[in-house]
Amino acid sequence: MSDTNFFQKVYAAVKRIPKGKVATYGQIACAVGAPRSARQVGFALHVNPEPFIIPCHRVVNRFGRLAPAFAFGGEEIQAELLRSEGV
Repeated sequence: MSDTNFFQKVYAAVKRIPKGKVATYGQIACAVGAPRSARQVGFALHVNPEPFIIPCHRVVNRFGRLAPAFAFGGEEIQAELLRSEGV
């Protein structure tokens, strides 16, 4: 699977996360048919080309923790976005 194809699958899966819910990197990896690719999911979201269209703030790590290196403003911005959605 090419990186471009993988990234597109990741973005499509993340778009399906409902407002007010979260998913883990591993869950997204499984959803796109690459269960051992949680880190690659993280990289795909780090370079998210449409941060307000692809809600990458709804993806957390396997312990439910936020991303300290959230690409669009850091952990506090991710927390704020999630709180605004009732998470």
